[in-house]
Amino acid sequence: MAILLPPSSSESQNLQPVQEQYVPVVAIREGVIFPGSETVLTFGRAKSMNAIHEAMRQDKRVVFVSQRKESIQDPIESDLYSIGTLSYVDRTLKTDKELNALIRGMKRVRIEKLETSGPHLRALVTELQDVVVDSPEVEALTKHILNQFKQAVNFGKSVEFLNFMKLMSGAGASELADQIAGALELTTAKKQQVLETLDIKKRLEKVIEYLAKEIKVLEIERNIASKTQKQFDKHVSEQVLRERLRTIKKELGDDEENEEKEIGDLEQSILKAGMPKSVREKAIKELKRLERMSVNNPEGGYIRTWLETMIEMPWNKRSKGTLSLSKAEKVLNEDHYGLKEVKERILEYLAVLKLKAKSDEQAHEQGKRMPTILCFVGAPGVGKTSIGKSIARALGRKFVKVSLGGIRDEAEIRGHRRTYVGAMPGRIIQAIRTAGTKNPVFMLDEIDKVGADFRGDPSSALLEALDPEQNHEFSDHYLEAPFDLSEVMFITTANVLDTIPPALRDRLEVIEYSGYTEEEKFEIAKRHLLRKVLSVNGVTENKLDIPDSLLRDVIKLYTREAGVRSLERQIGKIVRKIALRIAKGSTRKVNLSHKVLEDMLGPAKFLPNLAEKNNEIGLATGLAWTSVGGDVLFIEVALMPGKGAVTLTGQLGKVMQESARAAVTFVRANSKALEIDGKMLEKTDIHVHVPEGAVPKDGPSAGITMTTALVSACTKRPVRKDVAMTGEVTLRGRVLEIGGLKEKVIAAHRAGIRHIILPKANMKDLREIPENVRKSMTFHPSETMDQS
Repeated sequence: MAILLPPSSSESQNLQPVQEQYVPVVAIREGVIFPGSETVLTFGRAKSMNAIHEAMRQDKRVVFVSQRKESIQDPIESDLYSIGTLSYVDRTLKTDKELNALIRGMKRVRIEKLETSGPHLRALVTELQDVVVDSPEVEALTKHILNQFKQAVNFGKSVEFLNFMKLMSGAGASELADQIAGALELTTAKKQQVLETLDIKKRLEKVIEYLAKEIKVLEIERNIASKTQKQFDKHVSEQVLRERLRTIKKELGDDEENEEKEIGDLEQSILKAGMPKSVREKAIKELKRLERMSVNNPEGGYIRTWLETMIEMPWNKRSKGTLSLSKAEKVLNEDHYGLKEVKERILEYLAVLKLKAKSDEQAHEQGKRMPTILCFVGAPGVGKTSIGKSIARALGRKFVKVSLGGIRDEAEIRGHRRTYVGAMPGRIIQAIRTAGTKNPVFMLDEIDKVGADFRGDPSSALLEALDPEQNHEFSDHYLEAPFDLSEVMFITTANVLDTIPPALRDRLEVIEYSGYTEEEKFEIAKRHLLRKVLSVNGVTENKLDIPDSLLRDVIKLYTREAGVRSLERQIGKIVRKIALRIAKGSTRKVNLSHKVLEDMLGPAKFLPNLAEKNNEIGLATGLAWTSVGGDVLFIEVALMPGKGAVTLTGQLGKVMQESARAAVTFVRANSKALEIDGKMLEKTDIHVHVPEGAVPKDGPSAGITMTTALVSACTKRPVRKDVAMTGEVTLRGRVLEIGGLKEKVIAAHRAGIRHIILPKANMKDLREIPENVRKSMTFHPSETMDQS
């Protein structure tokens, strides 16, 4: 960071006027720079900073011109006024992302020609001369505007002292009008009118008109402030009189019994609240302060609210549910279909809790603490929140939920200091207070969407609450006393893990929800969703008959998701239309058909991606894993005469682009073994395209598919239509392990594909695939591209 010294007085006085030459131009969003004014401006746009740097390299002269609309980021000639101010840059100060400069306005100039194509704006400008007529009228206007400005300052107009003294010491009519116009609260358009007025007499008249309006406003504000002060003095006087009246009543023995009764009730509540000794002593101390305090003291309300919060906290209240693994397993199976691995992991977690509770006395004390914090990760609608509710029901505990999505203030988690007006506890303490027990099942929803800004980092405040080793003394800023969270069963949920800070993620045990297959969605709809939607919409089961085949069509043709929320909405649309018929007086049972389904839900929204009908050259079938489950991906390669350039299209992410380039490099490096003419590749441009270009795609697992499609295009050999493949390819041709195999294989099965090429390292994951899918397909493990 460098600070440039201002020029010497002789240097600034010897500046020559600009006549028909190009100078750097800076567009300012708001306000106008007047000749004779000095101000500090901050520049953030690249073109503006470049113009200032260019001016400093030349003669330190730059033209400032105002924008017609301040919202325009990159203005062109039509967005700027034609008249600006030639200014001198005294000094600059560079910060991380901005540039500050001390600017001194010099002359009015007209922009004759503006160039916008370079790194900064530059223009051909000509100077404009003031039209000066020495007359008694101009002299009278000058004296009048000076007296009006003094009156404005007396009314409270904010003006820099040095500028005010400069105006009072005999500034000329032109400078006086410009300086006062710059100090007024005017819009940019009005200031620009003053700047463009070259006739000194007309300029003085215009500024006098604006100044008169501002004096009127200042006078009104002054009267309002005076009335407000009188009302404040009256309020203070009433408070003093009320305090004296209270003292008189006390001397006469007519004290307020209600207040004493309230203090006594609070004291009894504190003693019965079960607070730890140190916390109870602090609460009694605050109660004594409240007792000595005047009833009109505003701090009394804050203390009373704090005491009520402390009393309502469940310091020693617990839910008395018993931990039965058989009951827990039954509840989980009743409430949720599928999710076998998730249920097993939860039962293991509960088994650990049960064993810790039955151990020796020392372990019994520690057994109250949770062994770890669970984190459910998966796409929306896969049952993360409902699993938490089922756990609470199985354990016989209260269930509370706090959504963390969008929280950016640390005080939302840890509470506000009591010194602030409107202070309250953090969301964790508020939820515990609402639950009324110190051992609820506590769900922190959307933990991956916690943000951070100038108000702190909420995720850092969560570290203490979610650490089993230290949350037995959780510190909330509002309580100002430690609260034991060690018995709370915390469960967090997230859609992705990437945005969770590493320190916080290290405290969580992740349980991933892979999403539901079509068969699982069908069973969930039949067992749970249909009954729930009918109940919500007031329709009985004997009024509607949805065939299984039609329900499957709703799943396949109207939803595409990993969870079942969209499926529930589509079923809800059908049931609401049936409810409308019933409300109109229909008593007949509705039997849905495919034709009626289209009338209710409209045409199909999603058509299944089916395998190609023919073996094609340069076209290979891949498998993708998206946020809504698996899908089939077709990769096309076209060759054209050229110079060996590679074009990638289809809205591919960085990782997928790198996979495509790695595939091209592998083919070129192994062209001889692949029976491809190497010289032909040097004179051939390669275009790799992944259809459905509006959908973003990323990930390394399409490497083997891209390589196969490229080899097919180069050798003119078609790729089998019934084969899909997935795997990452290295430059040496090794096929590496990928994720999401279950979802990818199910998508391939749905598309009619019966052969899958996959990395050999993924063979262990085949046991996760449903048996009916696994038996109807053939899997071909591969370690290198030679085996593919």
